[in-house]
Amino acid sequence: MVRTPSTRLARIVLLPLILSIVPSSAFASLGGSVTSVDADRIHVTGALMRIVRIDAFALHEIRSASGTMIREYVNASGTVFAVAWDGPWLPDLRQVLGEHFDRYESAMRSRQSARTGRGAVVINEPGLVVQMSGHPRAFTGRAYVPALLPPGVQPESLR
Repeated sequence: MVRTPSTRLARIVLLPLILSIVPSSAFASLGGSVTSVDADRIHVTGALMRIVRIDAFALHEIRSASGTMIREYVNASGTVFAVAWDGPWLPDLRQVLGEHFDRYESAMRSRQSARTGRGAVVINEPGLVVQMSGHPRAFTGRAYVPALLPPGVQPESLR
């Protein structure tokens, strides 16, 4: 195959265009599909530690390069209904919360003025629950969509 300047130009122009078309929801994040859990692993430069299948869901555990353990809970229909994390660093919340990140960010902004001091963050809205706490080198948290929880699964069991 002969590469001409026009071929090179086409690649330079088309690659960014193609990448901009790929939706950010291709990552397995809260509300995303199980088929792309591996994209999260790649995003955090991590390793898939294990997959545990339980009656109502499957749990995918990913250890990021920074040492944070990220757990993605997938219901029977293949949707990530919850994520949890613990480790020395917060995960990329935009990545982990996916399409719910904007709702999280908005809730944080509205609570920031009312918040005094430090402490746990609790967002409890009909479409999103986020609970997190910690300090550098010891963060923990979870987020879930109540409507996506499988029957019989209690949020307290998502750790």
